[in-house]
Amino acid sequence: MAERSVIPFGPQHPVLPEPVHLDLVCEDETVVEAVPSIGFVHRGLEKLVEQKDFKQYVYIAERVCGICSFGHGMGYCQAVEHVMNIEVPPRANYLRTIWMEMSRVHSHLLWLGLLADALGFESLFMQSWRLREKILDQFDEMTGGRVIFSVNCIGGVLKDLSDEQLKTLLKVIDEIEAELKPILRTFLQDYTVASRLRGLGVLSPDDAIAQGAVGPMLRASGVSYDARMTGYAAYGDLEMEPIISKDGDSYARCEVRLKELLQSFDLIRQAVAKIPAGPIAVPVKGNPNGEYFNRIEQPRGEAFYYVKGNGTKFLDRFRLRTPTTSNIPPMVSMLKGCQLADVPLLILTIDPCISCTER
Repeated sequence: MAERSVIPFGPQHPVLPEPVHLDLVCEDETVVEAVPSIGFVHRGLEKLVEQKDFKQYVYIAERVCGICSFGHGMGYCQAVEHVMNIEVPPRANYLRTIWMEMSRVHSHLLWLGLLADALGFESLFMQSWRLREKILDQFDEMTGGRVIFSVNCIGGVLKDLSDEQLKTLLKVIDEIEAELKPILRTFLQDYTVASRLRGLGVLSPDDAIAQGAVGPMLRASGVSYDARMTGYAAYGDLEMEPIISKDGDSYARCEVRLKELLQSFDLIRQAVAKIPAGPIAVPVKGNPNGEYFNRIEQPRGEAFYYVKGNGTKFLDRFRLRTPTTSNIPPMVSMLKGCQLADVPLLILTIDPCISCTER
C-alpha cells in the first residue's frame, strides 16, 4: 500500500475564485479521499430576520451572494408573498423572469472565464468577461446596479422597463449570441479541453440523485430536472426544456452550462415578446403569519427558501439552502480517484459559490 499524505487545498488558491477548503488524502498523485471544511466565511445572515423587518430583509437576502443576488431576492420575496397570499402582477413576474435569465447569463459567462483561466486560455477568459460586461451594462441601465440590483420587493418589483429599454436588451443579446456561438464551438471542439475534462469526475444518474446534486451538475448526468419547469414567475408561459447531457463528466457539465446560455437568450426573447402591460407591484398590508417553502432555479441549481412569520413585522425564521450546499457531497465523491493536478478543474466544473453556502 502506498504511503498516504494529507494535502490542504484552499481556502486561498491561484485557481479558485471562492474560498473552498479541502483536506485531500493522497496516495502519490491520486486522491483517495477529500474532506471539506465548511464555515470559513460564515456571516450569520439568516439570523438578521430577527433585527430587520420582512420588507427590509429583501436587501439582506440579495447580499447573501453577489453573482446569485437577484435570485436570492426573488426567492425570498416569493416565499413571503405566498405566506401573505399576495398575487404579484403579471408584468412584475415577467420582469423578474427577464432579470433572472440575465443573471444566469452573467453568472455562466463569469464561470466560463474562470474555467478558461484555469485551463490556461487567457484570450477566452478575456472574451467571456468582455461579453459579460455587456449584460452588466444593461443591468446598470435598467436598475442602477451592476451586481446588486435591489429591484425586488414584496408584492412585485420597484422599477419598470420601457419599450425602448426592452428593444435595446434584445439588440444586446443578439450581439452577445453572435459573438458567443463561435467561441462555444471552438471551446467544445478544442483538443486540450476534451483531454483535460472528458472522463474526469464522472457522476452517474443514480449517484447524482442519491447524493443530492442540483442544476447543471444534475442535468449533466442525464437527469431531466429543472425547477423552472414548475412554472413560477413567468416561466409557466414560456417554452423550454431542461438541457441535459448523458456523460456525467466534467466536459458534460461545461457543455450543459454553455448551452444554457443560448437557452437564456431564447427565454429573454420570449418574455420580451409576451410581457403584458400593467402595474409592477401591489400594496402590501399586514404582516406575514404562517410558513412557506419556496424553490427556484438559480444559475448553479435549485435553491430552497423557507420563511416562517408570526404576525409581526419580524420573521421567526428564514432558511436558505443553496445549490452549492447540495453539490458539495457529490463533488467530494467525484474527487476520489482523480489526480491531484485535476482537482482545481473538477471543482470549477461544479461552479462553486461559497459565499452562498457559508451565509
